[in-house]
Amino acid sequence: MSTTLASSPNSTVATQPQANYRRHVLDLDDFSRDEIGEILETTASMKEVLNRPIKQVPALRGKTVVNMFFEDSTRTRISFELAARALSANVVTMSARGSSVEKGESLLDTMRTLQALGADIIVMRHRESGAPYLVAQHFLGSVLNAGDGRHAHPTQALLDLFTIQERLGRIEGLKVVIVGDIVHSRVARSNLWGLTTMGAHVTLCAPTTLLGPAAFWTATWPKVTITTDLDECVRDADVIMTLRLQKERQESGLLPSLREYSRFFGVNAARVACAAPHCLVMHPGPMNEGVEITPDVATSAQSVIETQVTNGVAVRMALLYRLAEH
Repeated sequence: MSTTLASSPNSTVATQPQANYRRHVLDLDDFSRDEIGEILETTASMKEVLNRPIKQVPALRGKTVVNMFFEDSTRTRISFELAARALSANVVTMSARGSSVEKGESLLDTMRTLQALGADIIVMRHRESGAPYLVAQHFLGSVLNAGDGRHAHPTQALLDLFTIQERLGRIEGLKVVIVGDIVHSRVARSNLWGLTTMGAHVTLCAPTTLLGPAAFWTATWPKVTITTDLDECVRDADVIMTLRLQKERQESGLLPSLREYSRFFGVNAARVACAAPHCLVMHPGPMNEGVEITPDVATSAQSVIETQVTNGVAVRMALLYRLAEH
């Protein structure tokens, strides 16, 4: 299936059969390969819109998108705001601070209030795993998960997939190394679903304390490789995706020191040199330069970290558009 945008900067997105649209996007565990492919194709059309002099189409005119962010965010929140505005939606952003949540209002009561005010799509980030699923069970519109606890971050995974395909021309058969705080990472989990569905060979690398039992991962993703040796697993890698290391991991005793972590698991120029010549270096942000990645690698020609941020707007446009058409 193809998605095209008319040549006029004020034109809407071409209508596709509604039977192919879903109501919610909560994770990638129930996405087929074909559906992910369609989203990536739609994303390419949306990126074309963002490259126009007038970066807007009226595809969501009259729709109201509410960004419910109960956890601090910069990239994801602003990306969703820009995406919704580029589709001409009415956009409202709320956080727990200053809202009725601070007065004790429940999550479902907040959702019902937004529903009564005319919300069509709720974009939700929450520190508790499963919170968007709860809202999706009761909300009459659509829910898009912008990150919940340690569980899922589907839009980050989709923008990563799009960036890989855009730069390398394919995802199937690529060797992708994900290194960092695996056990606490919602980005790693959603990327595992997306990458394996699209046929990539994924290796998870972390110190034992940040990896968890190998059986936990292989029970769901039996073809995933588990290792604690970064120097070995980066050899001939097509993609190295490093995750943000939260400093509280050291404070909680999971790491001896940040210096030791950087020594054994930091992505530096020497390790990237062992990968494939075309290897991409990725990071979901925000970065701790000098800990999980060195500054020279973060700004190198092989780094696509800024491209990931740019592509995030197009991916979120594609998802908002598809949800609005369910």
